[in-house]
Amino acid sequence: MILSFPLGAYVVFNSEIGGDITYEYPMDSLDLFLAGIGFDIPVEFELGDGFIIIWCTFLVLFTIAMFGPKQNFVNVIQSIISKGKYQIQDNYIVVTVKWFSILVIVSGSIVTMQEFFGVFVEQPEVSNQLIQFFGMSLAPLIEEFGFRVVLIGLPLFALYSRRSSFRLLAKSLWRPFQNLQNVNVKSALVLIVIVGIFFGAAHVISGEPWSAGKFAQAASSGIIIGWVYFRYGLAPAILIHWAANYFIFSYAHIVADINQIPLEDAFTNSLLGTLEIMLVVTGAISIAILALNYIFSKSSTGKMKLSK
Repeated sequence: MILSFPLGAYVVFNSEIGGDITYEYPMDSLDLFLAGIGFDIPVEFELGDGFIIIWCTFLVLFTIAMFGPKQNFVNVIQSIISKGKYQIQDNYIVVTVKWFSILVIVSGSIVTMQEFFGVFVEQPEVSNQLIQFFGMSLAPLIEEFGFRVVLIGLPLFALYSRRSSFRLLAKSLWRPFQNLQNVNVKSALVLIVIVGIFFGAAHVISGEPWSAGKFAQAASSGIIIGWVYFRYGLAPAILIHWAANYFIFSYAHIVADINQIPLEDAFTNSLLGTLEIMLVVTGAISIAILALNYIFSKSSTGKMKLSK
């Protein structure tokens, strides 16, 4: 993930994926997508300048995630290895890797199942790959604010905040579960599922729509990211979306550029295949840990009831 930062910058400023269009390409508007509604903000900037702002934003979020919210990444990993303690809430990057790898497994399973029944995921026609990469880099910031913060964070704050203050609002939107008291998790989960379904539908009915086969994959991703936002906070939610867009496609574009092959063929390259295997293995371990934690929690609850 760290290596994808310079790779993505190389893609924008040194590769030829845009053909005649380069990082100096003038943009006359910014496409925003707020809670399922798309609109343009008339603002003039060069593509490269806009990308640097997005790139720096992700770099700041990634740095915050490496060192928090409680322990830095290295300390958490050392604790897991030496003491066997798995306090995933102590570090955003651990949360990001865990749930992104689970998302990869879930998305891959849905695509495989759909293809078995003849339903395929077809992306919109791409006019220019450089402009597409810019849009994919921007999407995690815009869509996480529009879907997760506006449609999940604000309703939860309205329902469960005991007092109104800008500071509490900001803290609650950053980490809802930790800053709102007496939140009904089942009700929150219902909201997360509804917003996730809406997120999936938005991919196939608005803007430059995907084929209908994208709905289930996008909806499941929306539900997973929605849960991460509610339980762990906005930073890992954005970074999971960032990983699905910028992280994966920066590697794909580098492979395509070096080997002078179409972007679609880059996903069959051994490098991308190795990344996929790593994520699948990590996802399988994460799912196993989730299952074990659930079993142990049920067992502990049962023993407490018996002792009473």
